[in-house]
Amino acid sequence: MRKTLYIIGLSVFVFSCTSQKNVKKNTIKPRTATAQSKTPVKTSTAVKNKSEIDTEHGVEFFRTNIADITKNDNTASYGSIVSAKPAGYKVVKTHFPAIAQNFRQKYLILHYTVLPDDKSVEVLTKQSVSAHYLVNNLGDNEIYQLVDENKRSYHAGVSAWRSDKNLNDTSIGIEIVNMGYKADAAGTKTFEPFGDDQIKKVAALAKDIVVRYNIPPTNVLAHSDIAPTRKQDPGPLFPWKKLYDEYQIGMWYDEMAKQNFLTLAQADIEVKYNEPSFIFVVQTALQKFGYDLLPNGKWDDATKKTIEALQYHFRPQNYSGVLDAEMWAILQALNQKYPTK
Repeated sequence: MRKTLYIIGLSVFVFSCTSQKNVKKNTIKPRTATAQSKTPVKTSTAVKNKSEIDTEHGVEFFRTNIADITKNDNTASYGSIVSAKPAGYKVVKTHFPAIAQNFRQKYLILHYTVLPDDKSVEVLTKQSVSAHYLVNNLGDNEIYQLVDENKRSYHAGVSAWRSDKNLNDTSIGIEIVNMGYKADAAGTKTFEPFGDDQIKKVAALAKDIVVRYNIPPTNVLAHSDIAPTRKQDPGPLFPWKKLYDEYQIGMWYDEMAKQNFLTLAQADIEVKYNEPSFIFVVQTALQKFGYDLLPNGKWDDATKKTIEALQYHFRPQNYSGVLDAEMWAILQALNQKYPTK
């Protein structure tokens, strides 16, 4: 009898212990869930932080970039937030802003006006052409803003670069007061130089714009780059290399890379220059770099003007429109340094 009672008591004890173990196991799970529940709290805090909007005189601004700047995704605004006002409803910014967005401003395009200061202002403010900024030639410290950066100005016209067209939609335009060029009876162009003070203004303005909008070097361009068959501005006397060297603005080739390409380039020019297959290769290289050119294996007018635009920008000492060995080496060095992505 005692043995039987002993066995029953032991069974109850074992069952009790087992039940306590199960209870302990069960009590761990809520703790884990509680620990995990802290994550949404952090996320909620992040959402709250990202939704902070500045209000000045009743106008809303959002100036914090919470997106990936390396992908040119930017949530910061450089103007007021424009919102709808639907009748009978309230637009709220509880979840503002979404990360998946970027700036309209992908390009910076430089021009000259071919007009003196007063006429440049009149034409760019009262006629069917415009630019976001106008840099005068008066020796002062003023830069004229003519169009809101968040809006399109009419400065680029029919234009293209790499995979983009109609660059008014995606660019900021800077006009520089300059009389352009005069051509003699043979068609040789003589360009007007830019003043040092004027270039300092352009450089400071361009630097501010490319930094704020994360505009890559390949998208800082001349009007002649995006419309080579009809435009020459800002011409061969605009100091692109100075902007590259001193302000880290825009593109320039590496001298060592140019020298590496030069020997073969000289052989190409001497032996293959008029072969349609070689011309096609050159045209394809121009197209690959960014110019809107259709390869056809001929040294046609469009190709000549495109080479001239390339020379204006990267080899201004000779802008004949004729491809020579140095220009061919420079083009290859540029394509190596700035490949199409």
